[in-house]
Amino acid sequence: MQILSQILFIVALALAAYFITRRVILIKKTIQLGHSEDRTDRPAERLKTMLLIAFGQKKMFNRPLVGLMHFIIYAGFLIINIEVLEIILDGVFATHRLFLPFLGGFYNFLINFFEVLAIGVLTVCVVFLLRRNILKIQRFQESRHREMKAWPRNDANIILTIEILLMWAFLSMNATDTLLQARGVEHYTEAFTGNFIISQWLQPVFSNWSNTTLVIYERFTWWFHILGIMSFALYVTYSKHLHIFLAFPNTYFSNLEPKGQMANMPAVTKEVKIMLGVEQPEATPAEVGRFGAKDVKDLSWKNLMDAYSCTECGRCTTACPANITGKKLSPRKIMMDTRDRLEDIQKGWLKNGQTYDDGKTLLGDYISEEEILACTTCNACVQECPVNISPLDIILELRRYKVMEESSAPASWNAMFSNSENNMAPWKFSPSDRFNWVDNLK
Repeated sequence: MQILSQILFIVALALAAYFITRRVILIKKTIQLGHSEDRTDRPAERLKTMLLIAFGQKKMFNRPLVGLMHFIIYAGFLIINIEVLEIILDGVFATHRLFLPFLGGFYNFLINFFEVLAIGVLTVCVVFLLRRNILKIQRFQESRHREMKAWPRNDANIILTIEILLMWAFLSMNATDTLLQARGVEHYTEAFTGNFIISQWLQPVFSNWSNTTLVIYERFTWWFHILGIMSFALYVTYSKHLHIFLAFPNTYFSNLEPKGQMANMPAVTKEVKIMLGVEQPEATPAEVGRFGAKDVKDLSWKNLMDAYSCTECGRCTTACPANITGKKLSPRKIMMDTRDRLEDIQKGWLKNGQTYDDGKTLLGDYISEEEILACTTCNACVQECPVNISPLDIILELRRYKVMEESSAPASWNAMFSNSENNMAPWKFSPSDRFNWVDNLK
């Protein structure tokens, strides 16, 4: 029976590793659809940004209570899963609490620490479920934000429920394990730990159970916990909770330039310099390519990583002045639509091969012209994002395509462009009259 359990565990571990690896490779390949962009400068500043924003959760604490609760889940779930290493080794080698003989009394300290974190994670997950489904926080409601429907709404509930079940499995596994130790049941007494700080209070729930029932339940929770972790790791690659892992590289590769500084297009800058006589034209000019972006392939790899790193928290949208005033723009939807487009491309690859083109584009089929024109470029969404995502970069690239490739811009914009070209200002008056207002001063 023990050998069969070992074999089943190794097979489950291998399958989980295979499917997770395949999914990660596919996501990496999808992100690489974007064009190159150098984000390797100023490594010390990048490392500091990552440690503060991703590891230290700095922006989450702009709202202290929610920030603290999120930190409990984030830190608790990651630290508790250090124990997964012991569970994996126990499964492979058919042992029980393998680390106990090596760590001695420190082992109990670790498990007690893990249990305190576990009850914290469980409690916060319940609170977050209540916030979403009973208190109905506005930024999570479909009635207020049309992107929060079906899968986006259910995804968070699924993850929170899974985390609650995993924490319960961990605590009740320890409760039944220590109860079996106290009863002197063979195999469990070989790794005697005594009671733990939280799970000891669950023992009365199981005290009337027979030894056989306790062993079955303890083994069930052990298997449920480790298979749940494996399933969770795979599920995350399809979920918004991929930010658990991508937040670190995404913040490392943040845009370190001042907010509001828009990147010039090299081809346009070159043409301006040639017109001003600052630079000489090349004998055989290089092909310019597309201005702006119509589809995800026209965006940079960092824009696509942003889409996969989006937490769908909605802080960007609640800070967006266009959204607040009732316009269609939702920065969160921009990121979700970009990710949806990438996922649809993946499905096409898997079904029809890498050369398949479904004929759709990000601009038009996913994001409308009305949405991108509503943006005021105020950078509120960039400022608010807890993992330094920039919906504005994508909006600007889509705008550039509409204006420079399709010559499609509102009449007021065209008037502004014309005035800027002829008068060096957005207003329709001669540069020579610019300082006439001074004459009226005494």
